[in-house]
Order: sequence, then C-alpha cells, then structure tokens
Amino acid sequence: MNTPATDEAADANIDAQIDGRIAEHGRQWRQKPALRDIYLDLYRRIAAELAPGKTLEIGGGAGIFKEYAPDVVTTDILAAPWLDLVADAQFLPLDNATFDNIVMFDVLHHIEFPRRFLAEASRVLRPGGRIIMIEPAITPVSWPFYYWIHPEPVDLSADPLSEGHPDSTRDAFAANQAIPTRLVGRDRARFMAAFPEFIVKRRRWLSLFAYPLSGGFQPWSLIPQSLVAPVLWIEDCLAPLLGRVFGFRLLIVIEKRATVK
Repeated sequence: MNTPATDEAADANIDAQIDGRIAEHGRQWRQKPALRDIYLDLYRRIAAELAPGKTLEIGGGAGIFKEYAPDVVTTDILAAPWLDLVADAQFLPLDNATFDNIVMFDVLHHIEFPRRFLAEASRVLRPGGRIIMIEPAITPVSWPFYYWIHPEPVDLSADPLSEGHPDSTRDAFAANQAIPTRLVGRDRARFMAAFPEFIVKRRRWLSLFAYPLSGGFQPWSLIPQSLVAPVLWIEDCLAPLLGRVFGFRLLIVIEKRATVK
C-alpha cells in the first residue's frame, strides 16, 4: 500500500516529466474535491452523447478524462506519460474513418486554426461519428469573469473559420475563449456551409453557478464539496431558461452525416 509520502513522490516524478502548467492542473484536480465532482458531472454528459464505437480524445492534458474513460485513445500536443499519442489536432497522424467519436474538454479555443481541426475531424470520423466538446460559453454573465478574471483572453471579433498555416512555435496554451461561442453562434451558418458533412446536433449552456464558484483550476474555491450536487441539480432545472444568460460552459455535439446533402 502506498503511503502519502510515496504518493507525493510519484506525483513529483510524473510532474517532472510534463509541462509545468499541466502539472499544476493535475495538482489542483487532486486537491479540489468540489472541482472533481463538477468535472465528473461534465464527463458524464460527454459520455451520454457518445456514439457506439471507438473514441479519440484530443487535448488529454492532465490525463483527467483518461481516469474516467480508460479505453479512450488519448492525444495531446504536449507529451505526458499517460498519452497514447502526441499530435497536433490540426495534423492528426491517423487513418481516414477510424473513429466514431472525438471528445475534447477545453481544447477548441486553444487551436490556432479551428478550421484545420474540423477538416481533420471530418477525415478521421466515420459517417455518423461525433465531435463532443465542453468549452467556455461567453454569455452576458460569464463574459466579465472570463474577460477580467480568467487568465485566457476573450476576443469576440476573431474569425473561428479563418485559414492559415499553423505556427509550430506557438504556445500550446495560447487561446481565445470566444471561439466556440462564435463557431456555433453567429458563425454557425458559415460553419455549416464550409462543412456540409457536419450538423450541430446539440448546443447546451451549462455551469451557471457551481463551476464559477469553484474557481476552476485557480487555487481558491467558494463552494464546498457537499453543496456541489444540490447546486448542479438546481442548474439543470434553470439552464433551459437561463443558460444563454448565465452559462459558463457550452456542451457542443457535432455529428458527421451519413450522407452529405
């Protein structure tokens, strides 16, 4: 049986092998039980949307989803011991039509050219396959938090479908939190025109209270673990009415048509 000291030594050994920011996320995940419960709720929502078959995770990061779904093939642009493959989402070294699902948690808004990723996702997915994402939602209530408090920028003027050649020296953590909201919001018609093989199957605004109160991966939290479950229940009741105004998260499900119209 491992003692706390040996567990700490093992954690330190793993942390030494990966990017410091990923290591810090892993530490916060281990130290914040309220955050773990909030994420597990989001993982269950992702799992409920999976099509039958093989699943690819892009942006495996701190390895959290791998703990929840060990059979998933996990990738990230940064190396880590638990990853199955190190790869850029814009250049996936995978065969055509090999997966039935692509899952991503806080990844799309880090990709330099989402259009390139979407083209790769279309190539890698089988007909009927799905891209399932949890991303920041930019709403009237969340915008001040994300813009003024969250360390990642929010630029609502950026085009999520812009084209270009990815910069190999770009920081993997560079981001624009507005990209997912724009892609399935004001740019949805352009997205459908550019990728007629895709349909936005689902778009749900989540995380009205519990997630912002948890502080995410910041060292602070304003919600105890004991209140997470009841607050999430209240959120589920209110989200259909208030999600577009109060939501801090977007659940996006994009499905590849069996045949293109």
